[in-house]
Amino acid sequence: MPYRETKVYFDGGHYIAIPPENFPSSTRKRKKPKPPKPKQNENALPTPKEKFETAYSESQSLPKRERKKYIKEKLKDEFQTAEQLKEFVSQNIERKKINAYKRNTRLWRKIYTQGEWHYFVTFTYDSAKLTEKQFKAKLRNTLKHAVSRNGWKYIGVWERAPETGRLHFHGIFYIPQMIGKITEIKDYSTKQHKMQTTYQNDHFLKEFGRNDFKKIEIPLDITQSVKYLLKYIEKSGEKLVYGGKLPTYTKGDILDEDIACPYGVDDRKLLLFDSFRCIDEGEILGTVSPEVLAKMPKCN
Repeated sequence: MPYRETKVYFDGGHYIAIPPENFPSSTRKRKKPKPPKPKQNENALPTPKEKFETAYSESQSLPKRERKKYIKEKLKDEFQTAEQLKEFVSQNIERKKINAYKRNTRLWRKIYTQGEWHYFVTFTYDSAKLTEKQFKAKLRNTLKHAVSRNGWKYIGVWERAPETGRLHFHGIFYIPQMIGKITEIKDYSTKQHKMQTTYQNDHFLKEFGRNDFKKIEIPLDITQSVKYLLKYIEKSGEKLVYGGKLPTYTKGDILDEDIACPYGVDDRKLLLFDSFRCIDEGEILGTVSPEVLAKMPKCN
């Protein structure tokens, strides 16, 4: 008997199926609606959690072995005993680690479900054209229109250059219809002290300044690009910026003969053969491939 309407994701090596009957909604923790946030009193002192968030963000620029010590030093006056301080900091660092793991897992699944990516792009702030605030607002709006009008999709992050503090936006992009024209430019890198090659888009060069559209040519380029984004998130604490519809899973029916073995905690997931068949509402669309997966329904 087939597993109906099963979520499927790629983990970088194999396809994994999540049968809905093994994860019944009644057993899931339902998110309670968040109560409205009370109006902040400008004179109110920050809570221990707010102080932790600030200290945690500041500590990311330190060596790993020094981060916890820094956070404890910032929060030591909030607790009566050293044991209370230690427990509070440990619990919140663990919370941060779990949340980061969940975000990273979701990111990789979205990356693999999208499958096709074309460019790793960097936009660099130019103070001669715009203020920083204008740069961020205008770039966000331009990318929003590129998504709706030209079918772009992207995942990116804001970052400041460590030496100069200059603002950049780095992202991995799916661009089925290009805006502007890309030209190869050779110039001298003052940072690396050697000649470099960049691929400038004339539309973004005119509107925003320096940019680089580096073409993604092999699967390894995708992996390296995502790791590059994750490095900036870990370093700066910035959140990922998503553009376009980027589902997490492919959805379809799974046949018993396409299952290699149970998988995961309590064997509730299914490890699929590399040649499993993609089935949508009873119709076999073909053996798994990028082209066949593109035809399958998607979900989050």
